[in-house]
Amino acid sequence: MGDDAKRAAGRAAVGELRDGMTIGLGTGSTVAHFLEALAESGLQVRGIPTSDATDAHARTLGLQVLSPDDVDRLDLTVDGADELTPGLSLTKGGGGALLREKVVATMSDHLVVVATPDKVVDQLGRTFPLPVEVIPFARGPVARTLVGRGYDVVERDGRTDNGNLILDATHPDGISDPVAESAALDRIPGIAEHGLFIDLATVALLGDDDGGVERRTAVR
Repeated sequence: MGDDAKRAAGRAAVGELRDGMTIGLGTGSTVAHFLEALAESGLQVRGIPTSDATDAHARTLGLQVLSPDDVDRLDLTVDGADELTPGLSLTKGGGGALLREKVVATMSDHLVVVATPDKVVDQLGRTFPLPVEVIPFARGPVARTLVGRGYDVVERDGRTDNGNLILDATHPDGISDPVAESAALDRIPGIAEHGLFIDLATVALLGDDDGGVERRTAVR
Protein backbone atom coordinates (compact mmCIF):
# COMPACT_ATOMS: atom_id res chain seq x y z
CA MET A 1 0.00 0.00 0.00
CA GLY A 2 1.26 3.45 -0.94
CA ASP A 3 0.92 6.98 0.29
CA ASP A 4 -2.49 7.41 -1.36
CA ALA A 5 -3.91 4.69 0.90
CA LYS A 6 -2.43 6.31 4.00
CA ARG A 7 -3.77 9.69 2.92
CA ALA A 8 -7.27 8.26 2.44
CA ALA A 9 -7.27 6.71 5.92
CA GLY A 10 -5.83 9.77 7.59
CA ARG A 11 -8.23 12.19 5.98
CA ALA A 12 -11.22 9.96 6.75
CA ALA A 13 -10.48 10.24 10.46
CA VAL A 14 -11.56 13.89 10.42
CA GLY A 15 -15.10 12.57 9.94
CA GLU A 16 -14.91 11.04 13.43
CA LEU A 17 -14.51 14.48 15.04
CA ARG A 18 -16.83 17.25 16.18
CA ASP A 19 -16.22 20.87 17.09
CA GLY A 20 -14.99 21.36 20.63
CA MET A 21 -13.41 17.94 21.07
CA THR A 22 -10.18 17.37 22.95
CA ILE A 23 -8.25 14.62 21.21
CA GLY A 24 -5.02 12.65 21.13
CA LEU A 25 -2.73 13.16 18.16
CA GLY A 26 -0.89 9.99 17.26
CA THR A 27 2.43 9.49 15.50
CA GLY A 28 3.46 8.28 12.06
CA SER A 29 3.04 8.90 8.35
CA THR A 30 -0.68 8.11 8.22
CA VAL A 31 -1.40 10.39 11.18
CA ALA A 32 0.54 13.15 9.40
CA HIS A 33 -2.15 13.10 6.69
CA PHE A 34 -4.81 13.29 9.41
CA LEU A 35 -3.16 16.36 10.93
CA GLU A 36 -3.07 18.13 7.59
CA ALA A 37 -6.71 17.32 6.89
CA LEU A 38 -7.67 18.45 10.38
CA ALA A 39 -5.95 21.79 9.87
CA GLU A 40 -7.81 22.26 6.58
CA SER A 41 -11.18 21.30 8.09
CA GLY A 42 -11.58 24.35 10.29
CA LEU A 43 -12.77 22.23 13.21
CA GLN A 44 -12.01 23.78 16.58
CA VAL A 45 -10.33 21.00 18.52
CA ARG A 46 -7.45 20.72 20.97
CA GLY A 47 -4.91 17.91 20.88
CA ILE A 48 -2.25 16.16 22.94
CA PRO A 49 0.63 14.99 20.71
CA THR A 50 2.19 11.59 21.34
CA SER A 51 5.68 12.52 20.11
CA ASP A 52 7.94 15.49 19.63
CA ALA A 53 7.57 15.07 15.86
CA THR A 54 3.77 15.24 16.05
CA ASP A 55 3.97 18.21 18.41
CA ALA A 56 6.15 20.11 15.93
CA HIS A 57 3.95 19.20 12.95
CA ALA A 58 0.74 20.16 14.76
CA ARG A 59 2.14 23.53 15.80
CA THR A 60 3.35 24.23 12.27
CA LEU A 61 -0.20 23.59 11.03
CA GLY A 62 -1.64 25.98 13.61
CA LEU A 63 -3.38 23.30 15.70
CA GLN A 64 -3.90 23.93 19.42
CA VAL A 65 -1.59 21.69 21.43
CA LEU A 66 -2.03 20.61 25.05
CA SER A 67 -0.13 18.58 27.64
CA PRO A 68 -1.55 15.54 29.49
CA ASP A 69 -1.41 17.74 32.59
CA ASP A 70 -4.06 20.03 31.09
CA VAL A 71 -7.03 17.61 30.85
CA ASP A 72 -8.52 14.64 32.69
CA ARG A 73 -9.83 12.79 29.63
CA LEU A 74 -9.91 12.89 25.84
CA ASP A 75 -12.86 12.37 23.53
CA LEU A 76 -10.79 10.21 21.23
CA THR A 77 -7.32 9.61 19.85
CA VAL A 78 -6.38 9.10 16.22
CA ASP A 79 -3.29 6.94 15.78
CA GLY A 80 -1.72 4.38 13.49
CA ALA A 81 -0.80 0.73 13.98
CA ASP A 82 1.88 -1.65 12.76
CA GLU A 83 -0.47 -4.64 13.05
CA LEU A 84 -4.13 -5.04 13.93
CA THR A 85 -6.39 -8.05 14.33
CA PRO A 86 -10.09 -8.25 13.41
CA GLY A 87 -10.82 -7.60 17.11
CA LEU A 88 -8.62 -4.49 16.89
CA SER A 89 -5.84 -5.66 19.14
CA LEU A 90 -2.75 -3.78 18.01
CA THR A 91 1.00 -3.88 17.75
CA LYS A 92 2.35 -0.33 17.88
CA GLY A 93 5.68 1.40 18.34
CA GLY A 94 7.36 1.23 14.96
CA GLY A 95 7.92 4.96 15.26
CA GLY A 96 9.24 4.65 18.80
CA ALA A 97 6.40 6.60 20.46
CA LEU A 98 4.63 3.66 22.12
CA LEU A 99 4.89 4.91 25.71
CA ARG A 100 3.31 8.29 25.03
CA GLU A 101 0.86 6.69 22.61
CA LYS A 102 -0.40 4.32 25.30
CA VAL A 103 -0.65 7.08 27.91
CA VAL A 104 -2.79 9.14 25.54
CA ALA A 105 -4.85 6.16 24.33
CA THR A 106 -5.78 5.20 27.88
CA MET A 107 -6.93 8.76 28.55
CA SER A 108 -9.34 8.51 25.62
CA ASP A 109 -12.93 7.40 25.35
CA HIS A 110 -12.15 5.98 21.90
CA LEU A 111 -9.07 5.06 19.89
CA VAL A 112 -9.49 5.45 16.14
CA VAL A 113 -6.85 3.57 14.17
CA VAL A 114 -5.81 4.82 10.74
CA ALA A 115 -4.04 2.19 8.68
CA THR A 116 -4.06 0.19 5.46
CA PRO A 117 -5.50 -3.31 4.87
CA ASP A 118 -2.06 -4.92 4.72
CA LYS A 119 -1.69 -4.19 8.44
CA VAL A 120 -4.55 -6.57 9.29
CA VAL A 121 -3.30 -9.93 10.63
CA ASP A 122 -4.81 -13.00 12.21
CA GLN A 123 -2.09 -13.13 14.87
CA LEU A 124 0.07 -10.34 16.27
CA GLY A 125 3.84 -10.59 16.13
CA ARG A 126 4.09 -12.45 12.83
CA THR A 127 4.72 -9.55 10.44
CA PHE A 128 6.22 -6.98 12.81
CA PRO A 129 8.43 -7.29 15.90
CA LEU A 130 7.03 -6.22 19.25
CA PRO A 131 8.63 -2.93 20.34
CA VAL A 132 9.56 -2.82 24.03
CA GLU A 133 10.65 0.49 25.57
CA VAL A 134 13.22 -0.07 28.30
CA ILE A 135 15.01 2.26 30.70
CA PRO A 136 18.75 2.17 29.85
CA PHE A 137 19.75 0.82 33.28
CA ALA A 138 17.65 -2.31 32.71
CA ARG A 139 18.63 -3.05 29.13
CA GLY A 140 20.57 -6.26 29.88
CA PRO A 141 18.16 -7.81 32.40
CA VAL A 142 15.12 -7.05 30.23
CA ALA A 143 16.79 -8.38 27.08
CA ARG A 144 17.73 -11.61 28.86
CA THR A 145 14.20 -11.99 30.21
CA LEU A 146 12.72 -11.53 26.75
CA VAL A 147 15.12 -14.10 25.29
CA GLY A 148 14.04 -16.45 28.06
CA ARG A 149 10.45 -15.97 26.90
CA GLY A 150 11.40 -17.14 23.41
CA TYR A 151 12.01 -13.81 21.70
CA ASP A 152 14.85 -12.82 19.40
CA VAL A 153 15.85 -9.35 20.57
CA VAL A 154 17.46 -6.53 18.58
CA GLU A 155 18.25 -3.16 20.10
CA ARG A 156 17.08 -0.27 17.96
CA ASP A 157 19.46 2.61 17.26
CA GLY A 158 18.86 5.88 19.10
CA ARG A 159 16.69 6.85 22.03
CA THR A 160 13.00 7.59 22.40
CA ASP A 161 11.61 11.05 23.19
CA ASN A 162 11.70 9.85 26.81
CA GLY A 163 15.41 9.01 26.70
CA ASN A 164 14.79 5.26 26.75
CA LEU A 165 15.84 2.36 24.51
CA ILE A 166 13.70 0.27 22.18
CA LEU A 167 14.18 -3.48 22.03
CA ASP A 168 12.46 -5.06 19.02
CA ALA A 169 11.34 -8.52 20.15
CA THR A 170 10.41 -11.15 17.55
CA HIS A 171 8.83 -14.46 18.52
CA PRO A 172 9.09 -17.15 15.81
CA ASP A 173 5.56 -18.36 16.56
CA GLY A 174 4.00 -14.91 16.93
CA ILE A 175 2.04 -13.90 20.02
CA SER A 176 -0.63 -16.53 20.59
CA ASP A 177 -2.24 -14.87 23.63
CA PRO A 178 -1.76 -11.08 23.52
CA VAL A 179 -3.75 -10.51 26.72
CA ALA A 180 -1.58 -12.87 28.76
CA GLU A 181 1.61 -11.65 27.12
CA SER A 182 0.73 -8.03 27.81
CA ALA A 183 0.15 -8.83 31.47
CA ALA A 184 3.45 -10.74 31.68
CA LEU A 185 5.44 -7.91 30.11
CA ASP A 186 3.79 -5.42 32.46
CA ARG A 187 5.38 -7.30 35.36
CA ILE A 188 8.99 -7.16 34.11
CA PRO A 189 10.95 -4.47 35.98
CA GLY A 190 12.68 -2.02 33.65
CA ILE A 191 10.10 -2.12 30.88
CA ALA A 192 8.67 1.36 30.58
CA GLU A 193 6.03 0.17 28.07
CA HIS A 194 5.45 -2.39 25.32
CA GLY A 195 3.65 -2.20 22.00
CA LEU A 196 0.68 -4.48 22.71
CA PHE A 197 -2.46 -2.32 22.73
CA ILE A 198 -5.31 -4.55 23.90
CA ASP A 199 -8.98 -3.50 24.26
CA LEU A 200 -8.16 0.13 23.42
CA ALA A 201 -9.06 0.57 19.76
CA THR A 202 -12.76 0.91 18.92
CA VAL A 203 -12.66 1.87 15.22
CA ALA A 204 -10.24 1.20 12.36
CA LEU A 205 -10.22 3.20 9.13
CA LEU A 206 -8.41 1.26 6.41
CA GLY A 207 -7.49 3.22 3.30
CA ASP A 208 -6.70 1.73 -0.10
CA ASP A 209 -4.69 2.99 -3.05
CA ASP A 210 -7.85 4.00 -4.92
CA GLY A 211 -8.83 6.39 -2.12
CA GLY A 212 -11.52 4.20 -0.62
CA VAL A 213 -11.79 3.65 3.12
CA GLU A 214 -13.22 0.65 4.98
CA ARG A 215 -14.52 1.41 8.46
CA ARG A 216 -14.28 -1.46 10.94
CA THR A 217 -15.45 -1.60 14.54
CA ALA A 218 -13.98 -3.80 17.21
CA VAL A 219 -15.20 -7.41 17.34
CA ARG A 220 -14.66 -8.51 20.94
